[in-house]
Amino acid sequence: MTDNSTSESIRNQVLELGRNARKASRTLMGWSANQKNHALNAMADALDQQTPQIQKSNSEDVAEARENGLTDAMVDRLVLNDDRMTAMVQGLRDIAELPDPVGRILKSWEKENGLLLKKIAVPIGVIGMIYESRPNVTADAAALCLKASNAIILRGGSEALRSNQAIAGALRDGGRKAGLPEHAIQLVSVRDRDAVKALITMDKYVDVIIPRGGEGLIRAVAENATVPVLKHYEGICHVYVDGEADPVKAWSIVENAKCQRPGVCNAAETLLVDSALNPEWLQKMADVLEARGVELRGDERARKIVGSMKTATEKDWHTEYLDMILSVKVVDGIEQAVEHINTYGSGHSDAIVTDDPQKQDYFGRMVDSAAVYINTSTRFTDGAEFGMGAEIGISTDRLHARGPVALEELTTYKYVVTGSGQIKV
Repeated sequence: MTDNSTSESIRNQVLELGRNARKASRTLMGWSANQKNHALNAMADALDQQTPQIQKSNSEDVAEARENGLTDAMVDRLVLNDDRMTAMVQGLRDIAELPDPVGRILKSWEKENGLLLKKIAVPIGVIGMIYESRPNVTADAAALCLKASNAIILRGGSEALRSNQAIAGALRDGGRKAGLPEHAIQLVSVRDRDAVKALITMDKYVDVIIPRGGEGLIRAVAENATVPVLKHYEGICHVYVDGEADPVKAWSIVENAKCQRPGVCNAAETLLVDSALNPEWLQKMADVLEARGVELRGDERARKIVGSMKTATEKDWHTEYLDMILSVKVVDGIEQAVEHINTYGSGHSDAIVTDDPQKQDYFGRMVDSAAVYINTSTRFTDGAEFGMGAEIGISTDRLHARGPVALEELTTYKYVVTGSGQIKV
């Protein structure tokens, strides 16, 4: 428990971050594309140079996470190995190469009275980012917000505090050399949850909150925030293998969607198999998955084909495992598959494997998800994979942003109206 005096002290600390972020955001509104790109490359240089220190801090977080009993999948999200550090540095450079999202003329038109109207992309202002486990989010989120001329307040999970502090410190060091406003990138270093409560209710200084992590975190933020929230609750993603599927292609897609990195939100959690498919396909698929260490939980029809499966319960269809577990259901055709996805899915990412163009079209139109895949893995729902440079999160909302939240989604717009003396009569 936190006593009232401590709670008030934490709130004041976060309010100060908010005030400083608002000032920085006003400065960033006037920054050119060249200024932002120079800062991004300087930040990438600092990350590269400080990689040993960052990895040392990360190793301490990983050791503590293992001591605290985090699952292997959750620990994997935390680790910053050489490949991930290289990708983080390159991610900043890639973002620097992207077109500036600010200042785009989204629409323009002239009225009969001579007024010229322009709808122009502008920064949102101050972004609050609340996230768990993956410390690379610190760099991705800061870089994307800077490119869109936003200030950011970052609040990572306590399990990655040392890693996040090291990364944020390197970003600020690089940005400082490029003239970045001192408070454009700030990190909440207080572990206490009162810091989150203060951040998500700071309407005066924060314009939008983006939570990224488990369902519990995201629901807590969405239910208590007074600041608008961009979010997705879960990644209950499906792969449906149609009777018209190429069997080899289907084996590969399902294995990748489940096993390539099971602890992330775009990994498959349910496999739907058309009853028209040869039963041997599912038996071989089970052999492949079980050899990879996947626990299979099937409905009655699936278990008649693969006897080693555990029995799936109603709860399984609602569960985001984030682990090497896959629920399996046999369905009678694409309509039943789509009904299952729209009933149990989270609107995140869902895939069909089929060579039938009409079924491809039907699935694309009727599955109500942010990302729908035809003959490819759900693992591609990611800003970098979509060619957006990186992402700050995934949204399954329908207002403002849906799918990967990247540069364009980190802007809003305003109208600039030019006249020559017109007055309203």
